[in-house]
Amino acid sequence: MEAVNLVQRCQAGDVEAFETIYRQHAARIYTLACRMAGSPEDGEDLLQEIFLQAYRKLGSFKGDSALGTWLYRLALNHCLDYVRSRHAKMSKLTDTLDADISYQPIARRDTPIARLDLERALERLPDGCREAFVLHDVEGFDHKEVGNLLGIAEGTSKSQVFKARAKLRALLR
Repeated sequence: MEAVNLVQRCQAGDVEAFETIYRQHAARIYTLACRMAGSPEDGEDLLQEIFLQAYRKLGSFKGDSALGTWLYRLALNHCLDYVRSRHAKMSKLTDTLDADISYQPIARRDTPIARLDLERALERLPDGCREAFVLHDVEGFDHKEVGNLLGIAEGTSKSQVFKARAKLRALLR
């Protein structure tokens, strides 16, 4: 009921209500945006665009699902639109997985820095591999769903996730 109240307050022009929604959900959506876009800078841009879109579309929130679920789906769709538009400009061929190997010190896996290593490694994956990996291994979509979301074949999704895992293993050694 709290979320519906926040939405109603936003629709009435209450800026603080929208700030509350932003504070409650921005971190999770930013993480998704960064992972899908491949960089923190693009993730920040996407986050701003997503919340602008959310503000404009708050009227379509009916309260049938949790506000967080509605926002997350809106964010995922926006990220997929971004990915599709980027792919329209670039070829869909996977970059060679051996390109751009630079050696950076890797943290022990049991430290907080290990998470940063994983995020840096994700950024270095070719776009197609990263997108399929994030949707499948992080967000939990099956390969058929990943294929539908990205406009690729199910087998391509499996191949991209396999290549992403291999590249991540190599980068995180």
